Amino acid sequence: MNYEYILASASPRRKELLKEILPEFTISPSKANESVSGDPSPKKLVQILAERKAREISALPENEGKIVLGSDTVVALGDKILGKPADEAEAKRMLQSLSGNKHFVWTGVCFARTQKGATKTLVSAVKTAVYFEKISEERIEEYIAGGSPMDKAGAYGIQDGGLVKKLKGSYSNVVGLPVEHCRKRIEKIEKKGL
Repeated sequence: MNYEYILASASPRRKELLKEILPEFTISPSKANESVSGDPSPKKLVQILAERKAREISALPENEGKIVLGSDTVVALGDKILGKPADEAEAKRMLQSLSGNKHFVWTGVCFARTQKGATKTLVSAVKTAVYFEKISEERIEEYIAGGSPMDKAGAYGIQDGGLVKKLKGSYSNVVGLPVEHCRKRIEKIEKKGL
């Protein structure tokens, strides 16, 4: 079918991951409102936000007929959702709570296509279990001082090293986009359309 694809994200990590499976796509970052009412589960939350982002970019007149990929990632510790930290103090609290514990990373993925005012979507969510090392206060302070936690859900990047003991599931999902899952979705869209 050979659709044109658009990534509705400014994340350099998502861009790099998508390049592994899609040689060509454009980037149009979503400015969708990320506040969600009620108390959705982590799985539901990432699906709502991924779909909201994909629909927003898909609805733009210049994107008629193109496939838009929206994505959202959260860290869930028990039933508590950890988004991006607001400041260094919050980043420290998040890292202290993750230290020595198991948590889950959820990424919502939505492919959307708008034609003649009607939008079709394919929405899913992928979960990875992550086991954190016990991290010293000193290491947490150093890590925050480096600036890495501030733009990441749960205040950490798995690619930074030294924090994660092991994981079960997709590594790329924890970085921000489940590559294998997206590859299968794209193959299906290319065969059957959206």
